[in-house]
Amino acid sequence: MTEENYSLTTEFILIGFSDYPDLKILLFLVFSAIYVVTMVGNLGLVALIYMEPRLHTPMYIFLGTLALMDACCTCATTPKVLENLFSMDRRISLYECMAQFHFLCSAETTDCFLLAAMAYDRYVAICNPLQYHSMMSKKLCLQMITGSYIAGNVHCMTHVGLLFRLTFCQSHVINHFYCDILPLYKLSCVDPYINELMVLILAGSLQTFTISVILISYFCILFTIFQMKSREGRRKALSTCASHFLSVAIFYGSLFFVYIRPPSANEEYEDIPLAIFYTLIIPLLNPFIYSLRNKEVINVVKKVMRKTNNSALKMNFK
Repeated sequence: MTEENYSLTTEFILIGFSDYPDLKILLFLVFSAIYVVTMVGNLGLVALIYMEPRLHTPMYIFLGTLALMDACCTCATTPKVLENLFSMDRRISLYECMAQFHFLCSAETTDCFLLAAMAYDRYVAICNPLQYHSMMSKKLCLQMITGSYIAGNVHCMTHVGLLFRLTFCQSHVINHFYCDILPLYKLSCVDPYINELMVLILAGSLQTFTISVILISYFCILFTIFQMKSREGRRKALSTCASHFLSVAIFYGSLFFVYIRPPSANEEYEDIPLAIFYTLIIPLLNPFIYSLRNKEVINVVKKVMRKTNNSALKMNFK
């Protein structure tokens, strides 16, 4: 009994998409394509911002950091999903579970703070344009990014640390494609009340704070835009904020849908498509939302492509 309990407390099985064996090839191809496009899009955006000096402004530094967090979010889950689609051994240790959850949670929590910081940056740029460089310096920008990283890691380390007070003896099967702490709480033979309370307090506080900053910033932005006399000025200001607002709406809209929806008997099965949206779709969309809506990024991409083509032509002539 001791050995059996020990194995149950340290190993789990991610059953994920095992209910669809006929679709595993299609799922593998789809998830592989999403993974490749997401990594190329996000890391390409990071490299573009890093290499182009005129993009070394707070807005694009925030954007590059957000793209890096989206890449980390995808890396935390997708490789394990691809492995489990064709592997007969879907086991994952408790410590691997903790590591996977930590990287995913820290990336998503950091995203919340980055979106709030980006909203404040747009507020200063539009509502106080003459004081922008003094109010939004690169030093403050780096401090906000560092604070976002620290807050994201402390938040997740708290939940991971609280997992050590639990023991798992009811089942070792997780009906999910990655390790989340909420399914783990259901497997615990110790009352996870404290753990769930901390999730409610910390996650609720962080989301309330960040969404409040975003909504207040955008309320002030819209108020300022509607007071502009120039139609061209209004159009330019709205265009600048449109991509950020779209990303925020997708991110927090899905968050509110998860937490507001009433509980149901099929809650675990409903969580899987929602988790796919969180971990795969949003990181896939973000670089395209920002790039396609931003003329400066498009111009830099064209510039890089022209340089690449010219270099290729010179090499051919040689």
